Amino acid sequence: MYVVVMGCGRVGSSVATALARLGHDVAVIDRDAGAFLRLGDDFPGRTVVGMGFDRDVLIDAGIERADAFAAVSSGDNSNIISARTARETFGVERVVARIYDAKRAAVYERLGIPTIATVPWTTDRLLHTLTHESENARWRDPTGSVAVCEVNVHEEWVGRRVTDLEAATGARVAFLIRFGAGVLPDRKTLIQADDQVYIAAVSGTVAESIALAENPPADNDE
Repeated sequence: MYVVVMGCGRVGSSVATALARLGHDVAVIDRDAGAFLRLGDDFPGRTVVGMGFDRDVLIDAGIERADAFAAVSSGDNSNIISARTARETFGVERVVARIYDAKRAAVYERLGIPTIATVPWTTDRLLHTLTHESENARWRDPTGSVAVCEVNVHEEWVGRRVTDLEAATGARVAFLIRFGAGVLPDRKTLIQADDQVYIAAVSGTVAESIALAENPPADNDE
């Protein structure tokens, strides 16, 4: 996908870099060029300086070919104006806006624009909304910092150690369900066909970890 992210604060930079790691093409808009330092030197996407609700800035960022748009600046008004512009002027189907005011968020949801509140798992929910990846969270700790989720691992993970999957996803394999019984894996445990695999991941990395587990191991790529 081609995704335009408006706002390069902690959430915007996290979403942009995660999307890039998953192989999506990303452009990031921010009025402060210094904000792009959060993306790191190896960020492969585009950066555009300007206001995210400015039509010319959006066009410069490639909004006309965008599959998705995320408005995650620090201002509710800027986010909703840019989100509506992306949806109504440029016809972007997948649009999400981060809204701090819960009452405003409810209004914009009724206008058909999904909104994300300032919760610990904002990044996960943004990635889920933009990419339609299924989070499948079965449990979260009371602080919202850690989630346990079921993942549909790619068939090429069968026969690999759970530690290989952990290294690739940055998550922990919490447990497996094998032949109807729960299994606590150790360093020698191999993933078998038909295993149900559950991972524990820190909020902000959940959606990315799930997507990586659904892809083949990187060392199997040609």
